[in-house]
Amino acid sequence: MFIKILTKTYKGEKRYYASLVENKRIDGKVVQTVKANLGPVTEDQIAYARKKPRLVYDDE
Repeated sequence: MFIKILTKTYKGEKRYYASLVENKRIDGKVVQTVKANLGPVTEDQIAYARKKPRLVYDDE
């Protein structure tokens, strides 16, 4: 699963929306299924959402 950012233009103004999407392979083709619509996001939130997660290990 991943977060997909959609861009829509309304009256010349760009608006961004986030969705939680899952990839499945059906009959040899990849199909994206929207699991949840997360709503509108700002440009600052887009930069944070596009960062790849990092694994954190405890040395204890």
